[in-house]
Amino acid sequence: MPKLTVYNIEGKEAGSIDLPETFGKDVNDAVMHQAVVMYQANQRQGNADTKIRSEVSGGNKKPFRQKGTGRARQGSSRSPLMHHGGVVFGPHPRDFGYTVPKKVRVAALRESLNAKYKLNAIVCVDQILVPSGKTKDFIAVLKNLKADGKVLALFEGSSKEVSLASRNLSRIQIEPAAEVNVLDVLKNNKILATKAAMEKLLKRLQ
Repeated sequence: MPKLTVYNIEGKEAGSIDLPETFGKDVNDAVMHQAVVMYQANQRQGNADTKIRSEVSGGNKKPFRQKGTGRARQGSSRSPLMHHGGVVFGPHPRDFGYTVPKKVRVAALRESLNAKYKLNAIVCVDQILVPSGKTKDFIAVLKNLKADGKVLALFEGSSKEVSLASRNLSRIQIEPAAEVNVLDVLKNNKILATKAAMEKLLKRLQ
């Protein structure tokens, strides 16, 4: 059975956690793609709007006479053929959101964690302690754990001081383990999780 090493804040081994049997095997990219596209679609605002010919300003008066001008005949200044006229088939407010089955979302999360596991990009600590609540002390902890680049932080069971020390770092994305999704996992270089948070996250994969 695959295992994930648990470290202390000094970067030394302090135990391990059992992982699902699928970890360490080939990653299913297709199921991750389905979920990522869904999450990105749900984040779209969908508020782009254009005016059709009935909504633009102007009257139904014929802009110029029918014959004798050398121009093509026009019946309305609101016509899409006219400057400042309506827009044909333009965008209107809409909801891009949709859902995929829960099993697909769970499978996508499992595969994304498997991908990070194969890259040795999951760092699990028994607990994170920053009594001072200072950012420089939290950076020292990250250095000990070799958590460089963009980090997805799961701090279940940690004190308030940890949140205070980490909130000023733009490269740290703090999320509760119950709400993490495949998009959060893939867009960060590493995952930093307490043992309690990792166990809670793995329970979601069952």
